Amino acid sequence: MTEVLTSIAAFIVAIGVMVTVHEYGHYWVARRCGVRVLRFSVGFGRALWRRTLGRDGTEWVIAALPLGGYVKMLDEREAEVPAAERHRAFNNQPVGRRAAIVAAGPAVNILLAVVAYTATFLIGVDGLVPRVGDVQAGSPAAEAGFERGERITAVNGTATATWSDVRLSLLDHGLDGAGGSVAVTVERDGGTTATRRLDIGSVSLREGETDPVTTLGFERWSPELPARVTDVVPDSPAAAAGLRPGDRVLRAGDTRIRDWAHWVEYVRARPGERFEVTVLRDGAETTVALTPAAEQAGGREFGRIGAYGPGLTEADRERMFTTVRYGPLQALGQGVVKTWDITRLTVRVLVGLVTGEAALSNISGPISIAQYAGQSAQIGLSTFIGFVALISVSIGILNLLPIPVLDGGHLLYYAIEAVKGSPVSERAQAFGQQIGIAMLVGLMSLALYNDVVRLVQ
Repeated sequence: MTEVLTSIAAFIVAIGVMVTVHEYGHYWVARRCGVRVLRFSVGFGRALWRRTLGRDGTEWVIAALPLGGYVKMLDEREAEVPAAERHRAFNNQPVGRRAAIVAAGPAVNILLAVVAYTATFLIGVDGLVPRVGDVQAGSPAAEAGFERGERITAVNGTATATWSDVRLSLLDHGLDGAGGSVAVTVERDGGTTATRRLDIGSVSLREGETDPVTTLGFERWSPELPARVTDVVPDSPAAAAGLRPGDRVLRAGDTRIRDWAHWVEYVRARPGERFEVTVLRDGAETTVALTPAAEQAGGREFGRIGAYGPGLTEADRERMFTTVRYGPLQALGQGVVKTWDITRLTVRVLVGLVTGEAALSNISGPISIAQYAGQSAQIGLSTFIGFVALISVSIGILNLLPIPVLDGGHLLYYAIEAVKGSPVSERAQAFGQQIGIAMLVGLMSLALYNDVVRLVQ
């Protein structure tokens, strides 16, 4: 219940910030262009709070449904406007001013992302060190010659401080559609460096291929901890089998267990399957029968026995985890670069959805966004701010799509008006609005369907 409440609260905060910033962009530019603003609303539906402020009597509203907002301006197409106020009506502004007012919302969303990413780099971004673990035989990573323990420091000259940086760079190059290979710079434990040519032709966002690191055959590095049981959960399969703290797992079935990670992998692959486990206990070998419980996660079934292994040493943690932090000027520069990278990747994914290069299951709706918001909030402030930046970019780009009823649709109308010298007819705009609403309803239905599927899984 606590996780649900956290997700709801984080979702409301994240969406509230992004909607407020987006609508304030429209409001601020409208005021600078001399347009009178009648209402500024965060949310739709019944007003929970309202105030009338300013010399123009603008009504400020917080409404019940926090999934958007709007800025209502003086406009002769919506109501009669006194002659003395007609010069302040939105529809009477030159096409350039109208375009600027409409474009301001998405533009401020992108600006918010720059500010948010800058803040994360000032606070510090926690991540996994991009150190290579086991490499899958026959994979592109194996063919490129990657070895366990190597740290990936750059992809095609772009520095990679974390696995997230590696993933973003590989997706960025993979979505070019050109295939081929990328130059990956690695650093060995001895301090020497090498360059690998990695074939990324298989990187995509099709169904089941959302993580390029896994797709290309990489495993993230983890220390080879001994397969020694340190604790057993009461009433668990491990306890029922007779496993005890101090037992060292030697064999499972006919397989020799190398380390704790190998043991976990073996158990997870055998939900509900009974097998014999040979352990070293007090200097002697003992055999027990174990049946892992079957659990569901991410649409897959895996085994769990309720036993804990040895923890990480401080040296292991330093090799596995890192915090990326910069001074103010560097943080700003990194914030701009990160925003640009995410913006470009978002556009490429959208193009991929149209061309079929990306699966429609990648589209997320409010339920998934709320879950991600709650998870990021629980991890820490920097992660939550980064999540806000990511969603802000998405909202900015989506609003620029040339779909009637979205900002991009209005900008398309203004571009046509600028070329032909007269506005698009009201009949054509009304028809376009119907198409736009139908497209948005279809998109939201797909997003909600994907959310429900993920929730059930």
